Amino acid sequence: MPALNSLDHVALWVADRDAIADLCCTTLGMHVIERTDDFTLIGADARQGKLTLFDAEGPRERGSLARVALRVSDADRAGAELPELEGLRLELVHREGALDYDLDHVVLRVADPGRVAQKLVDLGFEERDGRLWIADRFVELEPGGEGDEPERPLLNHLAVLVDSADEHIDRARELGVEVTDIKDAPNTYAGFVRGPEGIRIEFVEHKPTFSLV
Repeated sequence: MPALNSLDHVALWVADRDAIADLCCTTLGMHVIERTDDFTLIGADARQGKLTLFDAEGPRERGSLARVALRVSDADRAGAELPELEGLRLELVHREGALDYDLDHVVLRVADPGRVAQKLVDLGFEERDGRLWIADRFVELEPGGEGDEPERPLLNHLAVLVDSADEHIDRARELGVEVTDIKDAPNTYAGFVRGPEGIRIEFVEHKPTFSLV
């Protein structure tokens, strides 16, 4: 199975993306990397972990997305309370030498953690120490989900950075996993699959001409 290089971004459906983007840029060390008619991409560095905010009618249902943790290099700032994003809890964790406000991990609440873990391992995640790793970032599964994403979920998708999206798309098809979309954008090429319990996964590659900052 081809390797997953990093957790590239967490994409959310939100009712007021401009207000949320402004809040994150004001209270966190993020900036608007890209804004289109459909989404706003925010983060500390375009090549590291980011948040993508997609327009949607509110209110949204939490569904599987329990928490998103961001890294900070200053241990005294870890654990500080952050503003919630439409009910989503953000938290800070200390990582020595980290880029501040880079993604660290995501916590998902699912009905069958064992089954979800195995399906994500099949898609390239590495199971270790009870977590699902993507290089030095991870996804943690908690029991208690409903078994499928609600009609109006907060989570749009989780995106993992890869060398070749096509390799992962082909692998997903071999596994019988539904490929829901393929996007060829100016800076990225990506394939989307419907993962376990309706959790969408994006396999995204940065093109050699990648120019976002």
